[in-house]
Amino acid sequence: MTDFWDIAGELMARDARLVQGTIMGHPCLRLGAEFVAMPELKTERLIVKLDATRVAELIDTGDATSFAPAGRVFKEWAAVEDRSRWPALLAEAVAKAAG
Repeated sequence: MTDFWDIAGELMARDARLVQGTIMGHPCLRLGAEFVAMPELKTERLIVKLDATRVAELIDTGDATSFAPAGRVFKEWAAVEDRSRWPALLAEAVAKAAG
């Protein structure tokens, strides 16, 4: 089974700018001050930050759902269950954070 921190560890080994940080009191992957992604502890989904257009595309195709903690939708954050998609989406999120 694909584990978030296994994938994140591989990315961190290749890019020293990637670090483990926190967001909303939970561990996450950051590139400097930029949020990249985190594992959602209750559902074990990947929460990944991408452009709002890309998130909408993933939701429209059924590859992700909205991330809406406490009912507030975060338009640039997608929740992804399919672990086979995690490596590519994490790499995409790192590229976005890097600008």
